[in-house]
Amino acid sequence: QVQLVESGGGLVQAGGSLRLSCAASGTIFGISWMSWYRQAPGKQRELVATIYTSDGSTNYADSVKGRFTISRDNAQNTVDLQMSGLKPEDTAVYYCNAYLKDFSQRWHEYWGQGTQVTVSP
Repeated sequence: QVQLVESGGGLVQAGGSLRLSCAASGTIFGISWMSWYRQAPGKQRELVATIYTSDGSTNYADSVKGRFTISRDNAQNTVDLQMSGLKPEDTAVYYCNAYLKDFSQRWHEYWGQGTQVTVSP
């Protein structure tokens, strides 16, 4: 069993910056991709950014492109989301997501518990 744990959420003023981190722990044989999703109150969960561990390529939602940057560390077990120029509409619970090969030698999708990001006007 693998666990994803997010950290770095909090309260920030509009225009400010915040860095989220997600650490994957457990027996991991490979990671295909890691992503950040977010869900605002009363809205559906949306994909924010994805990074593919094989080549480091990334994808971003149009709403965050140019403001957010997704990255991973050398161990490839942590994914970060650097958020700049934050807007009140960025307020949401942010979730870490990963598709990885776990102890069962099979590929599974995992989700973190989420971390709250609140951007005040």
